[in-house]
Amino acid sequence: MKRNTRYAALITAALASTLIVACGEREDATVGQQMENAGTELRADAREAAKDMQAAGNQAADTVAIGAADVAITAKVNAALAADTQLSALKIDVDTSNGLVELKGTAPDAASRDRATVLASAVEGVVKVENRLTVEGKG
Repeated sequence: MKRNTRYAALITAALASTLIVACGEREDATVGQQMENAGTELRADAREAAKDMQAAGNQAADTVAIGAADVAITAKVNAALAADTQLSALKIDVDTSNGLVELKGTAPDAASRDRATVLASAVEGVVKVENRLTVEGKG
């Protein structure tokens, strides 16, 4: 939205300068000075717009990097759970957001539930583990 506003301002400034020149209106500044001032303002606005675009690009890149890191964390947690003999047969859903890992599903007992937390916590990049595994009731 900011970028569109800046472009509109640039176009408006250019049109205003052209109209002043075309109408032959004279104020305190000469037409040449007015054009020079308008050019200076246009350059400043263009620089500002470029900075805004660069910041938006950096933010988008950061978002993609975080998303890629979360995907990698999820894959590593899944691999750790699958490699564990006690947990490999279980259906455990792993979701990761900004390094926060959420485990969902069922575990046969409390020890298995706790083991899933330990394995997930050991993965590089994991900030916190929310274990939402439920222990299967026997009987």
